[in-house]
Amino acid sequence: MSKIEVNAIEPQCGTDLTVGASGDTITFPTGTTIVNNGSQTGFGRTGTVDWDTTPKTADPANAVSGTGYFANTTSAAFTITLPTSPSAGDIVSISDYAGTFSTNNLTVARNGSNIRGSAADLVLLVSDQTVTLIYVDGTQGWNVVQESNNINNFISATGGTETTSGDFKIHTFTGPGTFTVSCAGNPLGSISVDYMVVAGGGGAGSSSSGGGGGGAGGFRESSGAASGCYSASPLGGCVSALPVSVQGYPIVIGSGGTGICGPGAGGSRSTSGSLSSFSTITSAGGGFGGSEGPTPRPPGLAAEPGGSGGGETSHSSAPPSVTGAGNTPPVSPSQGNPGGLGNTSAGVPTSASGGGGGATAAGNPGDGSKAGGAGATTSISASSTAYGGGGGGSSREIPEGGGSGGVGGGGNGSSGSNNDNQNGTTNTGGGGGGKRTAAAPVASNGGSGIVIIRYKFQ
Repeated sequence: MSKIEVNAIEPQCGTDLTVGASGDTITFPTGTTIVNNGSQTGFGRTGTVDWDTTPKTADPANAVSGTGYFANTTSAAFTITLPTSPSAGDIVSISDYAGTFSTNNLTVARNGSNIRGSAADLVLLVSDQTVTLIYVDGTQGWNVVQESNNINNFISATGGTETTSGDFKIHTFTGPGTFTVSCAGNPLGSISVDYMVVAGGGGAGSSSSGGGGGGAGGFRESSGAASGCYSASPLGGCVSALPVSVQGYPIVIGSGGTGICGPGAGGSRSTSGSLSSFSTITSAGGGFGGSEGPTPRPPGLAAEPGGSGGGETSHSSAPPSVTGAGNTPPVSPSQGNPGGLGNTSAGVPTSASGGGGGATAAGNPGDGSKAGGAGATTSISASSTAYGGGGGGSSREIPEGGGSGGVGGGGNGSSGSNNDNQNGTTNTGGGGGGKRTAAAPVASNGGSGIVIIRYKFQ
């Protein structure tokens, strides 16, 4: 084997120097140190970076392929922008210099290219986080090939009763509480939550000739597109999920309204349900059912508007055109429907009152079935369940029977003086069933509300 010993090799002409021929193997002995004081190409840059050990506190005027950056967000959050017009194999790494990404997030700006196929920036929000991105192509753009310290691309939160369904977490609130978000996720995982917010149902009316059913609590739901393939109610439609941030979201659960216990003429009044709320979504309580009183009736006895309106009494003092309006205050899509009219004829009391309005249908009139309006059925909880049914109207005559409560927790109305009227079901927002005999101490209350929140967590 020939041996050449020199201190420097330079090309005889030009600037290119070729060592060996195609197919040759060039071996560097053990202990050899190779020092590169220039640039390099063709050495398999993909998968490795040279770390710039000067911590960055601002965008380094676009990241350079082949470089790793230590980002110091101790004082403030900032952005590092990925290279412009990247080529396949370009690589950038970023690491949390001081463990402060959870306090002051670092944004990785995509600079016109996708990140993991999404046209959205990447937010690093876990302390001591390190990420390596390699540009693949125009479809996927930058792919994250290495992640450390449990990078969380998904929402993480606590509150209520927590259950899971596959990759989705469900928080159910049947009483007041707080939905506390500790990680807001990012577009590579999840950034929004689906929701259902149902208010308390209205209390029923009472009358010697038949009290109106309570209206259901307002029902509002998103489409379900953000948190898996479950069957949302028809009211979800194209309603967008809600983005969340790291904070606590107070949850308000509306109580059901109370039904009237004594004659309206004696000053007793039913009450409407209370509102439920989460973030920017508020559902109105259901309106109470109408009760009888002297002619003309004093204020506070006519069927009340609400998320869904209360049904009207059949007493002669109740004009045939009076009923509790739904979707009050108005939102889109509608949160509920009006109650049904009482059965009156030429000012003479007849036998039946209207049902309360429900989430998807109006209450039926006293000269019809007297049934409460139907609620809405959804599988947001991973189980198909109906909410927001209106209370049934009562009947003066036992054989005729009271109106049935609407599907979704509405209580049945009483038949004659049987006292078989029912409360709205707890945590459905169902309206109370109408009461026929005002003097009997049995009234129908509305059911309390509920809030359910669902999102992808893994």
